[in-house]
Amino acid sequence: MSYRVAVRALCEFTAKEGDLDLRFTPSPTALEGMAGHATVTARRAEGYEREVALEGQYLELLVRGRADGYDPAQNRLEEIKTHRGDLARQPANHRQLHWAQAKIYGWLLCASRALGSLNIALVYFEVASQKETVLVESFTSEELQAFFDTQCQRFIAWAEQELEHRNERNQALTTLKFPHGEFRRGQRQLAEAVYKAACTGTHLMAQAPTGIGKTLATLFPQLKSFPGQQLDKLFFLTAKTSGRQLALDALLSLTTGSTPLRVLELIARDKACEHPDKACHGESCPLARGFYDRLPAARAAAIARPMLDRQTLREVALAHQVCPYYLSQELARWADVVVGDYNYYFDLSALLYSLTLVNQWRVTVLVDEAHNLLERGRSMYTAELDIRNFKGLRTVSPSNVRKPIERILRYWSELHSAQIDCYHVHPELPQKLIGALQQAISAITDHLAEQPAGLEPAVQRAYFDAMHFCRLAELFGTHSLFDCTLLPQRTARAGRASIICIRNVLPAPFLGPRFLEARSCVLFSATLNPRRFYSDTLGLPPNQVWVDVESPFRAEQLEVRLARHISTRYQDRVASLETIVELLAQQYRQRPGNYLAFFSSFDYLQQVTSLLSATHPDLPIWEQTRGMDEPARVAFLARFTRDSRGIGFAVLGGVFSEGIDLPGDRLIGAFIATLGLPQVNRVNEQMKARMDQLFGTGYDYTYLYPGLRRVVQAAGRVIRTTDDQGVVHLLDNRFARAQVRRLLPDWWHITE
Repeated sequence: MSYRVAVRALCEFTAKEGDLDLRFTPSPTALEGMAGHATVTARRAEGYEREVALEGQYLELLVRGRADGYDPAQNRLEEIKTHRGDLARQPANHRQLHWAQAKIYGWLLCASRALGSLNIALVYFEVASQKETVLVESFTSEELQAFFDTQCQRFIAWAEQELEHRNERNQALTTLKFPHGEFRRGQRQLAEAVYKAACTGTHLMAQAPTGIGKTLATLFPQLKSFPGQQLDKLFFLTAKTSGRQLALDALLSLTTGSTPLRVLELIARDKACEHPDKACHGESCPLARGFYDRLPAARAAAIARPMLDRQTLREVALAHQVCPYYLSQELARWADVVVGDYNYYFDLSALLYSLTLVNQWRVTVLVDEAHNLLERGRSMYTAELDIRNFKGLRTVSPSNVRKPIERILRYWSELHSAQIDCYHVHPELPQKLIGALQQAISAITDHLAEQPAGLEPAVQRAYFDAMHFCRLAELFGTHSLFDCTLLPQRTARAGRASIICIRNVLPAPFLGPRFLEARSCVLFSATLNPRRFYSDTLGLPPNQVWVDVESPFRAEQLEVRLARHISTRYQDRVASLETIVELLAQQYRQRPGNYLAFFSSFDYLQQVTSLLSATHPDLPIWEQTRGMDEPARVAFLARFTRDSRGIGFAVLGGVFSEGIDLPGDRLIGAFIATLGLPQVNRVNEQMKARMDQLFGTGYDYTYLYPGLRRVVQAAGRVIRTTDDQGVVHLLDNRFARAQVRRLLPDWWHITE
């Protein structure tokens, strides 16, 4: 059996040495890189070969990749690298890596075409000036083969170890047993659907009730499918930290004993960084100094630990004096299961997606609580800039950046000076402003390469924000809006301020290619109804399959009462207060216990709690507050004990309406005083118009479906096990509408 490795992965393993150094960054965007490659190859003579597929064998090691270009007339192979800024500032170990890649491609080309010698060129293309810098060296085929053999010899021991690990892993997964005696009701149906999707290479949308053990029911069959489908990786993606922990706990229960499965938890850089006050290069950070020299020992120590959660990874990294965050990036190449946030696969510069493409992995993807992917996807492909942040850069920017900053401010003022409405959607992007932003980015990049101490925090923030904005500007289309919001003018001298935004409405065009790259994707949640809404907005491929998992809960477990006489519309809220307060008190006195009451806003919530406290002062209550920090959230949930009594008040769609588990007597009921509809405002109305244009269902896609999803998620907090009993009060007469009733769970029996 051969071990497959991409040329780039081989060289990154064998040819990287010295410091971790991010100063010669950022690299051009993906589109700039592709455009740069196209520009260079278009300049070449007729007969020039582009994207030359190559592969070669060394013992059981199969090395493959695509060389950028080959000119038969000059017998010259080219490795093209796009860059920004002065090439003289490029770290030596970056250049060394590029030569290694080029020479590996060189030998593969010599071997495939029986060439006795070859000219190899590193072609550096500066995207701003469109200038090429070409470095050429000539090699005999014997020299190139010797280099190839040396690199493979450095890697072969690791490859043999990886092959042995893979064989042991697959053998163990063949006999993997479900950790519990039997499946819960509904859990087997979900597990069978996931296994079938994995084996047939299809994508699955699974709506499955809360409480059946979805995490375990998706992980187990995916792992079972590894040997038969020759899968390389499983990515378990979550929207929240709690989801990551559930996945890690489930994997621990599955691999108890001798199952050789490497599990890695990825966390954000700001949470993993040991020296947030230092820049990411060897002259500043001690954990970046000599990073690649110490990496082999750290990598070997890490893979000996089957469960690399956040704490374990940190221990290994610090024991070897390397950066925990960048060690985790390296280990993503060698883990079998990676648990992390959505952004690691779906973001514009997603690590896992990039590695999948480069290494041609066969991956399977699990998307936990997939209803969150729509809003998260929109946020990933949205970019916002505030002119006030750029005005403040005049005094703190490096001198070479001040002119581009002034140019930004001038073009920005031209954009909003003629705007009358406080919010306006422009039909086209402001190309002059974007050009000024790109010039500022280039100037800051040059400054960073010269100044190892880094930037003022305000300049750095503006720098990264501008880069994100420009990258999305390259991808602008009907899936997004470009809008400008005028801010209140505090003084006559202050001048007009505004915020500009490339606002994603439909993430499907961005997420779709990532689904297609996976062998199988499973999106699972308690709320994926209606199917077409999520399929359309997330960009699922045509070969998708749907399963609506049978609920393990009985209608008798949950009383669902509809208060048809109450309206929570904005204009009716004051009139509703007394009725709602009396209903809350009546339910509590009838069956004392712990309840959650959800409202559409903090203002509405506080109006109800004020009246409830005045009329029923003996009834225990506690409230979610604006800007609640983590300790306050923990304290809020800690009030729900088996022996406590009272009503907790929260905002629908907030942190307490999904993702919390309060089984048994910890929560026996919920009041939902809203349909959960997003606020009607100019932004949402523009999104509604765009959804109408794209799908003909603007109101449903913008307001109704997202609102009802929040309601069902909140109600799902009440019944968590097959032994729970509870009540849900739907406090709005609009719940009586047939269109709304169809979006509520089938197993609910609603009484009025």
